Amino acid sequence: MADAETRKRVRGGGGAARRAARGAVSFETAKYIERNIPNFDVLNEEALQIIEENAETVLAEIGVNFVNNPPALELWRNAGAEVDGERVRIPRGLARKLCATAPSQFTQHARNPARNVEIGGRNLVLAPVYGPPFVHDAQTGRRYATMEDFRKFVKLGYMSKWLHHSGGTVCEPTDVAVNKRHLDMLHAHMTLSDKPFMGSVTEKSRAQDSVDMCEILFGKDFVQDNTVMTSLININSPLTFDDVMMGALEVYAANNQACIISPFIVGGAMAPVSVAGTLTQVLAEVLAGIAYSQLIRPGAPVIFGAFVTSIDMNSGAPTFGTPEAAQITYGAGQLARRLNLPFRSAGSFNGSKLPDAQAAYETANTLNVGLLSGVNFMLHACGWLEGGLVASFEKFVMDADQLGALHKMAQGISVDTEAQAMDALREVGPGGHYLGCAHTQAHFQSAFWKSDLLDYKPYETWSEEGARDTVMLAAARVEKLLADYQQPGMDPAIAEALAAYVAERKASEPDAFT
Repeated sequence: MADAETRKRVRGGGGAARRAARGAVSFETAKYIERNIPNFDVLNEEALQIIEENAETVLAEIGVNFVNNPPALELWRNAGAEVDGERVRIPRGLARKLCATAPSQFTQHARNPARNVEIGGRNLVLAPVYGPPFVHDAQTGRRYATMEDFRKFVKLGYMSKWLHHSGGTVCEPTDVAVNKRHLDMLHAHMTLSDKPFMGSVTEKSRAQDSVDMCEILFGKDFVQDNTVMTSLININSPLTFDDVMMGALEVYAANNQACIISPFIVGGAMAPVSVAGTLTQVLAEVLAGIAYSQLIRPGAPVIFGAFVTSIDMNSGAPTFGTPEAAQITYGAGQLARRLNLPFRSAGSFNGSKLPDAQAAYETANTLNVGLLSGVNFMLHACGWLEGGLVASFEKFVMDADQLGALHKMAQGISVDTEAQAMDALREVGPGGHYLGCAHTQAHFQSAFWKSDLLDYKPYETWSEEGARDTVMLAAARVEKLLADYQQPGMDPAIAEALAAYVAERKASEPDAFT
C-alpha cells in the first residue's frame, strides 16, 4: 500500500487531477447523448402490470438463491425475507420498497471533469466492449489478448470522439496472472485515458483494490462522497446470486460506487423462450439485486441491467440482433423507467467471426434498439465480435464511427426559424438549386453528420486509391489513431503513488493463472 507520506501528498487527488487535466493535450470528445426523441414502448399498461405482478410472484413463491454468502442471508432475514437454506423468498412489495432508495440519476466523475457523465434521465452514455478473451485484427487474425492489446484499446477509446467512457475489461489480457491483471487494467484506464472507467468484479479483494486505487487518483473523501466507477455485476440466471459477484457488489455499494445489476440471459437456456416470461425473470432478478445493494447502503447508485440474447435451437449458439432480443430490450426499458432507475442494455452485438455484413446488420439492429429503448448506459457499444468472445480492433473503430449517427438521431428535428429555411425556399424558387444559396453556405459544414471512416468517393477515385473495403479503411484508421495518441497529463505524485500501489500489490502474492 502507499505509505502515509505518499497518501498525504495525494489526499487532494481530485483537485490535483483537475489541475493536471487543464494542462493536458486534449482531443475532442462529444458530450454524452441527451435524447430529444421519444422512447419506443412495446408494452401497454396491462402487459406491464402482468409482468410486474408475475415478477413479485417469482420472488415471493419461487425465490432466489444467494450462494455461499451467509451475511447476505442474514441481511435478508433481518429485512423480512423468508430464508430457507440459501433460498431467499422476498415478500411482495419488499424488493420494490428497498429499490426506492436508489437514485434515479447520478454523475460518474472522470479525472478530467470535462468528461464527467450523467447516467439516467434522458441521457445515453456509450462505453466499449467488455470481457473478450480473444482479439482480432486484419494483420494477425484471431488470438488470445495481451496487456499490450488492452492498452491499445484504451488509447483507441480515448481518441474516439463519440465514445464517452473508457469501459472496463475491454479485453482479457491472458499474458498477465489472473490475480493481478485487474491492477494493470485499472492502471491503464487511469493513466492512458481521462475518461470515466469501470472497476474489477472478479473477486471481492479486486473490487477493494479498485476502490483503493481510486482513492489515490481522486482522494479518499472525494470517492466516498462521489461516484467515480461503474461496475458490471452479472446475475447467474436463472435466479442465482453467487458470492463472487455479490462480494464485489458489497464493496462498491458500501463505498458509494455504481453497480450495473444485470441478468445474463440467453433465451431458451437461461430464461423462458417467450418475451413476457423472460421479462418477468429479468425484472425479478433485477429487483432482488438492486434491493440487496440498498440493504448494503441505502442510496447506493445502481443501474437496471438487461443483457439479453436468444439461442439457435439447432446449434445452441447465441444469436444477436434478433426481433425477440429487441422486444425484450424495449420492454425492459419500460420496466426500468417505472422503477425510476437508470437502464443498461444493447451494444454492438453480433455473432459474426469477422467485421462483415452479418456483423454490420446485427450491430446496427442492436445499436438503434438501444437508442430507442431509453438505454442510459450502453456497454459493448463498439468492438464486439463473435458473440462477445472477440474484441476486434477494426470493428472498434467502425462501431465508434457509427456512434456518431446515434448522437445525430438523438438530437431530434429542429423547427426553429433557421431550420424552417423559408429564406432558402424563397431565394431558390422553382427549378433552382440550393448549393450556393445563403442558407446552405451558412450551414453546410454542420448540417449533416459525416462519417470519419466510410468511403463515398466516385468509383474511379476509390479504385485508384486501392479499392479498399471497410475493413481496410478501419485498419488504417486504427493505425492513425494510435499514431496520433498523446497521453493525458497526470499529477506526478498521483502517478507515482498509483505505480507504487500496483507494484506492491503484485509483489504481495504469487502469480495465479487459474
